[in-house]
Amino acid sequence: MASEGQAQGLRWLVLVYKIPAEPTRLRAGVWRKIKGMGAIYLQNSVAALPASTSAERALRLLRKEIVEMGGTASLLDAGVLGGGAEMEQQFNAARNDEYEEIVDRCEDFLGQIEKEYRAEHFTYAELEENDEDLVKLRNWFAKVEARDVLGASGKAAAAAALERCAKVLDEYAGRVYAEEGEGR
Repeated sequence: MASEGQAQGLRWLVLVYKIPAEPTRLRAGVWRKIKGMGAIYLQNSVAALPASTSAERALRLLRKEIVEMGGTASLLDAGVLGGGAEMEQQFNAARNDEYEEIVDRCEDFLGQIEKEYRAEHFTYAELEENDEDLVKLRNWFAKVEARDVLGASGKAAAAAALERCAKVLDEYAGRVYAEEGEGR
């Protein structure tokens, strides 16, 4: 965690917006995009991201979309005079929640492989399905890691969980090859 002095030096991009009440799908769409960027909400309709070129590009695009849907939006480049450490904590907590979700999904993945062993399903179809699931988990991790610009603490646990999934899938693949008569 950064000290208050470090937190105060961090620049934030702040999107302040207002969207027409109807149709509600517009509001939900904006919320999904903001969450997908990894932004935090400082309050209703006020979202913030640590400043970067890619964050600015994404927020400028979203601002344009909000205006085109009949709303209003302002994008600010801001330094924090007070409360910066809390903003960083909130941002890291959001990333840690995402990392924890990945760990949970990895546990589900491992449970699925265990189920395949118990049912003695050692087929290429099952292997392919599980391989696709692992690819999805890795892609999800890469997205979270890309927006984890402040170094949330949950990254190591998620990376370790993914490594465990890969190891277990490799072992399962070996069993599939043996059952299908190909050996190693």
